[in-house]
Amino acid sequence: MSFQDRSIRCSDCGAAFIFSAEKQELFQAWGHDSEQKRCPSCAQAAKRYGNGNYGSTRRQMFRATCAECGKETEVPFEPRAYRRVYCSDCYRKVRVHR
Repeated sequence: MSFQDRSIRCSDCGAAFIFSAEKQELFQAWGHDSEQKRCPSCAQAAKRYGNGNYGSTRRQMFRATCAECGKETEVPFEPRAYRRVYCSDCYRKVRVHR
């Protein structure tokens, strides 16, 4: 079967994206009988948070206190005493300076 790139609208955000011929071949090889429904960024977000067809359980989150501002936050890893933990706002600030 010959595949061709197709333009599709994301079912989550409505953005147009290309469902490439290569990706269509992969979907067929994986046994999927439907086309890709999410753009790459929405698919990644769904995969990360366990939404949709990517997983039936939500990722385990752990409570922590931000090392920068002291705000309570949740992180996707178990905090350790030797590792600084940041809330998402402070992490963005710290990450820019690295």
